[in-house]
Amino acid sequence: MYRTLTNKEISTLQSRGCTADDWNNISVSEGFNPQKYSNVRFSGAIRLGASDREFCLPGGYTVSASLSNVALHNVSLADNVYIHNVANYIANYNIGSGTFIENVNRIVCTGGATFGVGTEVSVLNETGGREVPIYPRLSAQIAWLVAMYRHKPDMVAALRSLILAEADKARSDRGNIGREVRIINSGEITDVNIGDFASIDGAAKLTDGTIAASESDPVYVGSNVMAEHFILASGAHVAESVVLIHSFVGQACHLTHLFSAHDSLFFANCACENGEAAAIFAGPYTVTMHKSSLLIAGIFSFLNAGSGSNQSNHMYKLGPIHQGVVERGSKTTSDSYILWPARIGAFSLVMGRHVNHPDTSALPFSYLIENRGRSYLVPGVNIKSVGTIRDARKWPKRDKRRDPDLLDCINFNLLSPYTASKMLNGIKLLNTIEETLGFTADQFSYRSMTIDARALRKGKEYYGMALDKFMGNSLIHRLKDVSLESDADIRRLLRPTIEAGRGEWIDLAGMIAPHNEIERLSSDLASGRCASLDEAEKRIKQLAADYYDMEWTWVDEHFAQWYGKTTQELTAADVASIVERWRNSVVTLDKMLYDDARKEFSLVSRIGFGADGSEASCEADFEQVRGEFQSDDFVKMVLDHIDKKTALGNELLGRLKHLLN
Repeated sequence: MYRTLTNKEISTLQSRGCTADDWNNISVSEGFNPQKYSNVRFSGAIRLGASDREFCLPGGYTVSASLSNVALHNVSLADNVYIHNVANYIANYNIGSGTFIENVNRIVCTGGATFGVGTEVSVLNETGGREVPIYPRLSAQIAWLVAMYRHKPDMVAALRSLILAEADKARSDRGNIGREVRIINSGEITDVNIGDFASIDGAAKLTDGTIAASESDPVYVGSNVMAEHFILASGAHVAESVVLIHSFVGQACHLTHLFSAHDSLFFANCACENGEAAAIFAGPYTVTMHKSSLLIAGIFSFLNAGSGSNQSNHMYKLGPIHQGVVERGSKTTSDSYILWPARIGAFSLVMGRHVNHPDTSALPFSYLIENRGRSYLVPGVNIKSVGTIRDARKWPKRDKRRDPDLLDCINFNLLSPYTASKMLNGIKLLNTIEETLGFTADQFSYRSMTIDARALRKGKEYYGMALDKFMGNSLIHRLKDVSLESDADIRRLLRPTIEAGRGEWIDLAGMIAPHNEIERLSSDLASGRCASLDEAEKRIKQLAADYYDMEWTWVDEHFAQWYGKTTQELTAADVASIVERWRNSVVTLDKMLYDDARKEFSLVSRIGFGADGSEASCEADFEQVRGEFQSDDFVKMVLDHIDKKTALGNELLGRLKHLLN
């Protein structure tokens, strides 16, 4: 309940240097204390709460909820707000309880603001054509549909309309600052909505944005940050002179150290420092940490960009119209360069300069290496790389999202129907290349790249082992913890429980799903059968939840292609044979990882250790810093994985034993 000021309260305020254009426009709650106000100028409609709390600041210094040296115009304050030393004024804002504001230039809502909602972000093509309007609940999957499904104009129009309706809902003449917010030592804040528990410490200028912080996952905006037309999702950390223009920063993203970006989307757990991003679609876990790196006009996810990684989207004279795709899990080494348009296959490594528009999408887990101006492709070799497996295991552990409402659907699986189908087709492709160009050739040409004969044949071998591992693993888990009394039991348990999952699978910026199901969602959006963003979000999350059932449907569909029999033709002996193939592949790949890890402990790796350069000090220094090979965490993990998978296979074989006699 609010009431007007008493004459005594007005007198007290005036005695403390406060002024008002009309004291009758000020209403206060019970518990209002005029002694807590000094040198405050009031204008417009004002609401003031109680002031009976103390704030404990770093170092143990405490201050009471109060206001001094500030001008307020059309402002509503909840209880226990602290505002001191605002150089200009605060206008047209609602400020929540427990909020602390000190040493700020100006906080103002100019009227008719949408607070960044509906801002058009021109991803991939800087000249336009793939604009994504942003809103606080934007997920990587919704953004993917808007940006990448331009061949479905009715669906894109429907989604854009729903998002722009969110902008209309957000439009207001008043801004909101939530409860328990901290804003200190900052410049101008104009048309920015700020969620609960956000911290803004030293920001230079924030304009037309939403900071969607929450108590469960606050947002931090640090020193010298400048942001215009932006949205920061829960858990975002943006600090140390970052510049953002027309950008969305997703949950738990970390942007620091002079990083700059325009017309870019960053989704969950991206980590970007020092470099620059221009018109990129940064799916989950896109990482770039170096000053000399530029990511431009590309699609990325689970990326690790080395120092000096660059791309070009200006190939001809029509402007920056070219784009590229670096599929999930790829790495670029120091000083790598790709001339767009190009497409890099999943979990690949790019080293050197590549100017002939490489397309390695059909051959995942590959190395793309420049040698004397030529691009060499080494298919499948990344399957046995320590770095690939280490990355796949660390991503789930590095999910920093604390908000229980997760916006992005993320599938961390290294092997999935998405990569498995590429490997199945990759084996066919490599066979065709070999047959067409001759079995005696030393090298083969493929899409402006060169493949050495040995690399081609080893690539087929790596793909084969990975497919045995993936499909065998899926089979074993289907039969896990159940009684097997007959071949009929086996076939019944292997029958798919869900129809969805057949056909091609795609990667929607971190989420792996059947193409048919995304097509169905697209059609429902276009027709209005899926009529809201909430419903679209629920549909996408359900697809993510059904992943393993749909995965088995895909495996079942391709079983005969790989094993020569359908799942409904299998006997116990067939299953035992498949388990043996699976176990051999798993152990062989793990031993390859073990050998790859050993290279990190070789004599060459010890160069640079040892302060005085003697062999003894080198050895001792290396062991103190890096430890012994057998005690390395990754090495122990590989050995443990061999034991666990061997035991898993043996357990199933034991349950099958009575059917094999």
